[in-house]
Amino acid sequence: MIERAVRMFWAAPCSLVGLALAVPVLCIGGSVRRVGHTLEVAVAPTDRAVLPALRRLRFAAITLGHVIVGRSHEALAHLRAHERVHVDQYERLGPLFFAAYAASSLLAWCKGECAYRGNYFERQAFARAPEDR
Repeated sequence: MIERAVRMFWAAPCSLVGLALAVPVLCIGGSVRRVGHTLEVAVAPTDRAVLPALRRLRFAAITLGHVIVGRSHEALAHLRAHERVHVDQYERLGPLFFAAYAASSLLAWCKGECAYRGNYFERQAFARAPEDR
């Protein structure tokens, strides 16, 4: 119980950034669900209900601390295992995660790899949640 509280507190600055992103999503009609110790915020309930412009985005979800924002609750359910790996990473690194993630993307790009797929944190998430590939 105390360990969970410490992990939540350590990731809290990142979660606040997630909440700041969630507010406009909720203001345009999105919805939020509590799943375990995370909040999942979705623009729409299903992918079919998402505006075409949002469907063209190159990602379906983003995790910021204990807040996961996605294009739909349908997409969030599909990506939950992958995004929960990122929640664990935030709990370990706290606010340092932002810099570590960016540095990992830059390193991958400098090595000629995809900045997303070559990112250490993404590789870890895909390895632990292979169904999300």
